[in-house]
Amino acid sequence: MRPRPGGGHADPVSQTSSDAIPDPVLRASGLTKRYGSRQVLHGIDLTVRRGEVYGFLGPNGAGKTTTLRIILGLVRLTAGRVRVLDGSPGSPSVLRRIGMLIESPAFYPYLSGRDNLRALARYRRLPDSRVDEVLDFVELTSSGRARFAGYSLGMKQRLGLAAALLPDPPLLILDEPTNGLDPAGIAKMRGSLRRLSDAGHTILLSSHLLGEVQQVCDRVGMIAAGRMVREGTVDELRGGRRLTVAARPLEQAREVAGRVLGTDRVSVVDGQLSLLAGDNDASRVNRALVTAGVDVSGLSWQERSLEDIFFEVTQEPALEPAGERKGTS
Repeated sequence: MRPRPGGGHADPVSQTSSDAIPDPVLRASGLTKRYGSRQVLHGIDLTVRRGEVYGFLGPNGAGKTTTLRIILGLVRLTAGRVRVLDGSPGSPSVLRRIGMLIESPAFYPYLSGRDNLRALARYRRLPDSRVDEVLDFVELTSSGRARFAGYSLGMKQRLGLAAALLPDPPLLILDEPTNGLDPAGIAKMRGSLRRLSDAGHTILLSSHLLGEVQQVCDRVGMIAAGRMVREGTVDELRGGRRLTVAARPLEQAREVAGRVLGTDRVSVVDGQLSLLAGDNDASRVNRALVTAGVDVSGLSWQERSLEDIFFEVTQEPALEPAGERKGTS
């Protein structure tokens, strides 16, 4: 998890007590869901720890939204167990402490953004000052008096995030918050999520945009065809950096590198050495190769992305780009 800033003034969006939430915030085991003869979830296990940003990844139709609806009590389980904020999904005591943005936000089109939030705040018995705080956080203060019907897609998504933040929830559940946004809108949403993370909120973020998740998440769960296929920190899933070495003769270079790093960390890919190596290993390997009379013509670092890992473990074709979502997952 990212370090939290110390000292200074409290963030106006987050005033949550550090000991108000047990650890973990969310624990789900064996989540199974069938619609008639069609099974969409196959025993999903999921744990979200306090204060982290957890990325729930998968292609469209993988079961992400169904899982989130179960966690929120909107869909009934076929089998399995869920505990959220030490309570049951859908219970009033739990829902009061969750901020959610599931699919596209829905507001009164002919009310302003601010008036929409005021209506929600009064329903929750929150002061109007809270509306001003969340509008400022999502950078919509100047547009708050404009009608929601005239908002761009990015503004609508940010207003949805503002609505989720109104009760200052310890847990945020966000389903595809960057769906359909242009690069500028994605960057604004990314910045908001980072600030929420730094303020200590726990965030469960569902997405199929792997590059975006890689930039903001602490841990990641990958789902495909209703099954959890991999879970861990971003660094764990990426498996460290690889050092590519162009050297001749290749077999001799492989033997020398194996003696330096261990044979299990050395392989040959496309006629070059591929080494699972740390920061100090490049100079060690290069020195050993040159000393052994191996001709080294190039060294370069290669880092695997979450997209690379996802394709490896799911054997899925390329994911759809943002804005081309075809249906609810």
